Amino acid sequence: MRKILCMCIVLLCQFLNGQTTDTDSVAAVEEPKWIQKNRVSLDISEVTFVNWNSGGSNSISGLLGLNSSLNYDRQNFFWKNSGKIRYGVNKQESQKVRKTEDILELDSKIGYRKDSLTNWFFSGHVNFKSQFTNGYNYPNKETPISKFMAPGYMFVGAGAEYGKDFDKFSFYFSPLTVKTTFVLDEALANKGAFGVEPAVYDAEGNLIRSGQRIRNEVGILVSHFFETEMYENIKISTKLNLYTDYIDNFGNVDVDWLVNFDFKVNQFVKASLSSHLKYDDDIKISTPTGVDGEYVERGARVQWKQLLGIGVTFNF
Repeated sequence: MRKILCMCIVLLCQFLNGQTTDTDSVAAVEEPKWIQKNRVSLDISEVTFVNWNSGGSNSISGLLGLNSSLNYDRQNFFWKNSGKIRYGVNKQESQKVRKTEDILELDSKIGYRKDSLTNWFFSGHVNFKSQFTNGYNYPNKETPISKFMAPGYMFVGAGAEYGKDFDKFSFYFSPLTVKTTFVLDEALANKGAFGVEPAVYDAEGNLIRSGQRIRNEVGILVSHFFETEMYENIKISTKLNLYTDYIDNFGNVDVDWLVNFDFKVNQFVKASLSSHLKYDDDIKISTPTGVDGEYVERGARVQWKQLLGIGVTFNF
């Protein structure tokens, strides 16, 4: 009995340390793995004109990006964490510096499957997005239309995720996802920006109730990711998020669709082409009226952004 007890303790210690035994009766245990990846990229473009008879404006643009991930895998369990930072500016000789890109994103998901025969995982997902600096309706730089945490978005949900190799393909369905919108700037919150309740004023314009700073929604989230190598040194990846709220306009879908083309020149030099399409019924687009500094709200519209860059990339 004593020998059996000692053997059980030894086997338990070996299991916790991810070791295998020499006996045929004990199955091999996969060693847990933490894998960290980091990538820094810098894209710069510049145009200079000297006595150019067709005309033109000297300009310089820069885009700095940082992608980092820390992932854990062991048997039927995974925990994946990633962070993304992108910031770009443009300067033309007759204009002040303008922002062209501003992204702060943190993502974490955890999953478990009952056995290795299935590629479906019970999964939980947390995603946070915001920006670093003020955004403006150029050329107006007096009144910001967005700031850090105005807006900020957080998605927290649970559901099922399918994928054999999550770095190449995944499909996530969450029937219960909480979407939280943060508008922590008082002026933007009082305007009712990004779907929060606006401030209430009396007939004389006196503030009765401040605008809502935080708005919560509960709905369905569907996410899809796919990456493949089209040709040698040319990769395409696409990420699509669809969300609809149960209570407020169910069936009115928020769309966030990102498509990237990566062209590898060599180990360090790469080119990229991206397309980002968004639609959110809570984000109202303002357009100029023709009078300096005056804008009118036109309602929700499809938003689209395209970027083309050539630069250097470092992986570590």
